[in-house]
Order: sequence, then structure tokens, then C-alpha cells
Amino acid sequence: MRDLHAKKQRVPHNRVKKAPKVRKPINWSPILKWLSRGIGAAAICAVTGFGGWKAYGVVSRTTLLRLETIEVSPLKRATREEIITLAGVRPGDSMLGLDLKSVMARLSKDPWLEQVQVRRYFPHTLSITVSERTPQAVANVGCLYYLDEKGVLFKSLAEGDRLDYPLITGLTEEELARDPKGCQDALKSALQLIATLKSGKVFSLQDISEIHYSKGYGFTLFTMQGGVPVKLGNGEFGEKLDRLAGIYRDLKPQMQALDYIDLDYVDKIIVKKV
Repeated sequence: MRDLHAKKQRVPHNRVKKAPKVRKPINWSPILKWLSRGIGAAAICAVTGFGGWKAYGVVSRTTLLRLETIEVSPLKRATREEIITLAGVRPGDSMLGLDLKSVMARLSKDPWLEQVQVRRYFPHTLSITVSERTPQAVANVGCLYYLDEKGVLFKSLAEGDRLDYPLITGLTEEELARDPKGCQDALKSALQLIATLKSGKVFSLQDISEIHYSKGYGFTLFTMQGGVPVKLGNGEFGEKLDRLAGIYRDLKPQMQALDYIDLDYVDKIIVKKV
């Protein structure tokens, strides 16, 4: 009988054995060449940088590149010596060692200087060009500030500062912080009003002690004589003041008896007596 459980015997096949792979040796030559180039370039950069730094030190110390001439633009308020002292430069300084940004930063701290420009001209010259602010009025916003021709409050007044400028009142520091644009627009309008008053022949800036601004109403002038309120409102300052000029000579002797003058109308003036 046939044994069903007998295992089949595998017939061996004749296999061809493959030859073992031969490992190729690593060619280190390109790698070493690349590394040598990189190290060489780094060494050259280091030597060049160090040499440049040493050369800069030598050149900056040489007398051939020393500051000799300091040019300062014409000034109205500050003196040439004050500007040079504030700039922190002096003849003999190294031209290469001058930090122009630092010089400009020191000059810009002076509130009287609106624009500052500093230039270096080799081998020996430094040029400082500044434009100064000119006060147009004094504004009381809780403390006194100078107001320039652009409507910018640029300096708080200190002891010894001049006070013979038109006085603007009504604005506060809180309003300036809350609505800076609206406040600057009001200050610019005040400057327009001042310019109109300066050109007046009968009723002029000399007749005014204070220019008051109210956000809800506009402008009210207070006369030098008697402190009489002259209500203007907003806009058309020239036309309103021209109407007042027509009767001001008659009103002037009566100023002490007046409560207010209202010009905030198109075709009339209201004069109220006390």
C-alpha cells in the first residue's frame, strides 16, 4: 500500500552560485579637496577680516583723517557753539569713528530744532544743517506750550522763556490725548485767526488778550480793554472782524460797559451792555 504520510523528498537542483560582490574603495580625494577649499576660504575670510579691523584701527587713529572743520547752517536762536556742544563733536575726532546717527539723535533732543541733517565730507569736514522752530503763540493746555507755524505744540515753557505771544486757551491735555487730530485742526484754525488779526487795521491782535476755543462753539476773543468776550464761532474770520472794525471806534470808549459782542451772524452784530 502507498504511504500517504510519507514526505516527499526534494530533488536537489543544480544552482549556479553567484560570485561575491566586490566593494569599491571610497574615493576620499574630492571630499578632502572640498573640505580643504572650505577651510582655506574660512581662513582667508578670518585673516582678511582681522586685517581689515586692524587696518581700520590704524586708519582711524591716523592724523590724516581727523575732523578739522565743523560747518553749521545759519541760526536765529541757538549759537554755533551750542549746536556743536549738543552734537558732541569736536576738532580732532576721528572722521571714521563719527557716528552720524548718534549725532543726529543728540541734536533732535532739542525741541527748538525741527529738522536735522548731518553729513561727513572726507577728509576733514562735518556739516550740520538744522532748521529752527519759530513760536507763533502760547497755548495753555494745563501748562504753557509754544505753538509753531504748523500747529505743533513743541516745548513747555520754563523760567525765562518769552511770553509775548498770543495766548490760546480752552484745550486740555486730556483732549489732546483723546483727539489729537481734532485738537491740531483747532490749533491750526487759531493760527489762521491770529494771521487775520495781525492784518487788521482798526481791530487787531494788539486789542486781544486771549483767544479761547470751545469744541462745541468755536472761538471767542477777549479784548485787552475790559476783557469783553467777542464771539466768533468757526470760519469766516475776516468777514466777521471787518464788520466789527466798522463800529469798533465807537465801541472802544464804552468797553467797560459791555457784556459781550457777538459776531457769529451773517449780516449783523449783537452788542450787549452790562
